[in-house]
Formats: sequence, C-alpha cells, structure tokens
Amino acid sequence: VQLQASGGGLVQAGGSLRLSCAASGRTFSTYNMGWFRQAPGKEREFVAHIIWSSGRTYYAGSVKGRFTISRDNAKDTVYLQMNSLKPEDTANYYCATRWDTVVGPWSKDKINYWGKGTQVTVSS
Repeated sequence: VQLQASGGGLVQAGGSLRLSCAASGRTFSTYNMGWFRQAPGKEREFVAHIIWSSGRTYYAGSVKGRFTISRDNAKDTVYLQMNSLKPEDTANYYCATRWDTVVGPWSKDKINYWGKGTQVTVSS
C-alpha cells in the first residue's frame, strides 16, 4: 500500500485548503482512511477518519465543524477539506490507513500504513 498526500500550503487564518491522499495497492474501497497531523515539538495527533464499509466519519474535537473528510473510491483518493483555518492548525498532515474498523480517535500506534506528510501553514 502506498499513500501520497498533497494539497498543503500557506494560507491566512480563516482560509481554506483541501488535502488529497491518493492510494495504491489493495482495493482502496476496503481501506479505512484517516488523517493525522504533527506540529513541531508535538506528538502526532489524530484529526479525522472515514470507515470504508459505512462511510461513517469521526473527528477530533479541535477540528469538528471545520474539517470534512470524504473519499472517492473511483479515484482511490481521500480528501480533507479544511475551512476556517487557525494558526494552531499549522502542522505536517499525514494520511493513514488502518485495517481494523474502529470508530473513535485512532491511536497512531494502530496505523498500518502512513503516507508522507504535506505541510499546512496558517498565518495569523
């Protein structure tokens, strides 16, 4: 499984960005997909996930109502639409897949595959 994230950049506070993560390998439609982020000097933290079978989504409290995770199985891609961005959202964002189905905040220790990060910087 290979995951390639893209779409990061520099944006002003209040702005929006959409991250993409293209997957290859096994049948993408059976992957549970998620996003994590890591700011300098901080632990990698869970952001959001989407369950392959039900489409159910789950968000960290810090992004709920501002971020939306979605997927396009025809394109083997998962997205993270980020609106109303804040300086504290500045981090390197990673997409990830987890084979077991868990609804709730994912632990980084349970991730099966990571993509390379894409940097998001929000200026004040």
